[in-house]
Amino acid sequence: MTRLLGGQDTAWLVERARRRLELGRPLTGSITLTAASPEQRRAVERLLGRRAGTGTSLSVSLHEVDRVLRRSGTSPDGLEAALVLLRGPVRDLAREGAERAAAWRDAHAGLDVVVAERPELSGWRAWLDATGLVRRIAAGPGDAGIILDRLAALLRLLPSPGIPIGRLAAETCGDAHALDDGEPLAALALSAARALSGPPYAGDGTADARRRAWASVGVHLDELSSLVLCLGLTGDDHTATGRALATARAAGEPCVLTLRQLRRHETPIVEDVVRICENPIVVAAAADELGPRCPPLICVNGRPSAAVWRLLDLLAAGGARFAYHGDFDWGGIGIASAVYERVGWRPWRYDAAAYEAVTSCDDATTPSSPLTGRARPTPWDPALSAAMARRAVRVEEELVLGDLLTDLTTNR
Repeated sequence: MTRLLGGQDTAWLVERARRRLELGRPLTGSITLTAASPEQRRAVERLLGRRAGTGTSLSVSLHEVDRVLRRSGTSPDGLEAALVLLRGPVRDLAREGAERAAAWRDAHAGLDVVVAERPELSGWRAWLDATGLVRRIAAGPGDAGIILDRLAALLRLLPSPGIPIGRLAAETCGDAHALDDGEPLAALALSAARALSGPPYAGDGTADARRRAWASVGVHLDELSSLVLCLGLTGDDHTATGRALATARAAGEPCVLTLRQLRRHETPIVEDVVRICENPIVVAAAADELGPRCPPLICVNGRPSAAVWRLLDLLAAGGARFAYHGDFDWGGIGIASAVYERVGWRPWRYDAAAYEAVTSCDDATTPSSPLTGRARPTPWDPALSAAMARRAVRVEEELVLGDLLTDLTTNR
């Protein structure tokens, strides 16, 4: 057996025949070796007991090899048995592949339960498969199962009303450092945080981008990096935060509060009506235009940070009522919905009528930015979502800045 099939000059024939068996294909037909060497040709001639033709290529009938091995008694059970005797058991690649696929499905099972409950994550789940991120991070299905079960537990807590990242890691993983930058779970968890705000699911990798992504789901990396921008809040004269607000209002300047300041401010903040905008440019323009005459105004600056949520909660506890304006795009609708669910608000030029008024103006001033992304409901005015889906035009706050400043000037 070794003399006929076990040598270096017949190794190509053995390997290709074994490969057919591994793939579940029968040992029939012929296999061809292009540019065969004289030694390879002579080895086949010794095996078959005849000349192997001429030319540079060499074709061998597997059926003929099987017949020769059986007839000669070299391998009474034929070629397949000979391949096992020479190289050991043949792998069943189809079975191995099915088992491997099943193992990976099992690894994703816990995460898939969470995704099924939260349709907004379906695009991100498909993105994970398309990018192969999990398979690059995990050593195998077993390791992936542990990581993804922790990710599923984490997603059940997001978005959060405000939680330190170390505490989130400890509660979901039993390890306060499991979400540190560079840890296997951290990249997956960060992409999931971005998914809850809408694509893209990958960021630029900077510390600031990471901080913003976590802040968008209420997770803060530390109490000093989570900020909220406001203008015109009354403040008070008996607390540190109240005095900071009062000083800023008297000067007509915007005020930036940290989560640390707001966590240490334990009493409700009393205001009547507080306006909320999405973009800092509104606050800057209001400070330039109105200064100390500007009524209370808060900027969420994208997905609300833990500091934003804390300030809104303190104002809600003090009896404040809210009026909201944001960008007319699906990302802006998502932000508005999160604030609406948390504290409630009335639209501030943020309904179907206001949207139609902007998109139906003269061609010279009509916004041309197309509306992209997945449509979202607008529970404060269902007609708004329908109008945006129909017109498919994106309107940023900057385009209606004049109207917003007029409202702030007249305080209506």
